[in-house]
Amino acid sequence: MATLISFHAHPDDECIATGGTLAAAASAGHRVVLVLATRGEEGEIADGVMELDESLSDRRVAETARAAARLGIARTEYLGYRDSGMMGTPQNEAQECFWQADIEEAANRLAEILDEEHADVLTVYDENGGYGHPDHIQVHRVGVRAAEIAKTPRVYEATMNRDAIRRFAITHQAEARDRGIETPFENPEEITMGTPEADITTTVDVHEFIDIKRAALAEHASQVDGNSFFLAIPVEIFRDLFGQEWFIRRDSPPLGQDGQPARETSLFGP
Repeated sequence: MATLISFHAHPDDECIATGGTLAAAASAGHRVVLVLATRGEEGEIADGVMELDESLSDRRVAETARAAARLGIARTEYLGYRDSGMMGTPQNEAQECFWQADIEEAANRLAEILDEEHADVLTVYDENGGYGHPDHIQVHRVGVRAAEIAKTPRVYEATMNRDAIRRFAITHQAEARDRGIETPFENPEEITMGTPEADITTTVDVHEFIDIKRAALAEHASQVDGNSFFLAIPVEIFRDLFGQEWFIRRDSPPLGQDGQPARETSLFGP
């Protein structure tokens, strides 16, 4: 059995980007560790879910513990940085925020955990953080450097399949809008988030774990309530959009019989 460490920017990111993969790994007997750069202090709070004396950071830590239990995560750690907010906001300038973190210092914090756990696999984000969020970009930079320091043998960049999102927008967006659900996607041809399908090396089928992924995401109720896109769409549409998770393997993937890089279906292959 292997140890998988999944590095994310904020609570709930672990569910959206990699929840099915983490649940599948834990179910198969692998040790799964979650590391979060921040406690998500700058998240937008869904109406009616917070107690008057409750801080958002405390709430999100508690939500993460419940989500992690559903996913089978064995250990959760926080690097101790503050949420940087969206790109271009004043929160980006706070000295304690993750966006302002010294890469080497932050990477050493993560590398300590990689060493402690003898990590076999690390997941980070693609170089644009999927959609340009500063903390997500920083996860890529810090995670890649930490893997170099700790000599973690395999690193995967969690990403979104740009072509799959475009297909979804064409197939399901009108249906979602007819149901009164606001979708986060613009004109399909103008979608730039994620990575083109041809550049994705690894596609993990998580349909078997989609109910666990959705339930874990629902634990993050301060951010993802029943009116959010993720939970408002019907289960069958959620399954279609989130039933696969996509990664880019940073080292050389194995070659197929045709001599071309093989398309992987697991983070634990050769």
